[in-house]
Amino acid sequence: MASTYQGNKQFYSVSELRDSGLSYYRINKMAENGLLERMNKSTFRNTAYIGNESDFAIASVYAPRAVICMLSAARYYNLTTFLPDSVDVAIERSMKISTAPEWPSINIWYFSRDRYETGVVETSDEGGSFRIYDIEKTVVDIIYYRNKVGIEETGEILRNYLGMKERNLVQLHRYADSLGCGRILSTYLEVLL
Repeated sequence: MASTYQGNKQFYSVSELRDSGLSYYRINKMAENGLLERMNKSTFRNTAYIGNESDFAIASVYAPRAVICMLSAARYYNLTTFLPDSVDVAIERSMKISTAPEWPSINIWYFSRDRYETGVVETSDEGGSFRIYDIEKTVVDIIYYRNKVGIEETGEILRNYLGMKERNLVQLHRYADSLGCGRILSTYLEVLL
């Protein structure tokens, strides 16, 4: 295996492997020899990877167009003490996820195109890269789906967000207005502020 792939990255796309100079034959031989494990048509797991595994990066391998959302995103931003049982991911209503990992389990939220495309950021952790909604979009989604998330969890997330120094209330209102929950947000803010 090329030295670039020794333990520093958990997942590689076929194009990354090809760009490093590996032929399809060599990639398949590496998979046969256990150096790479095929995850899906376009991604391999580096079996020599040493480090923390990322539930978000694993979910992104199986659902590359999905965006980490809801309680998983709230947990990522330290807005809640609730520890979700599965990774919440959003996809557009017309999309499908053909295969899902045995672990971690994935909870799929089907969003309209506007909700799906708004507030997406690309980030990474030790285990790999993934797409996630920014913190204001996460708070707005939690408020919009408060009955599914839970009123207590929604209140905790909004209180923790309001306690942050880096909060952006203008952006929060902008998202809430464009995604149909401006009045609900205003009601919550009146009570909490």
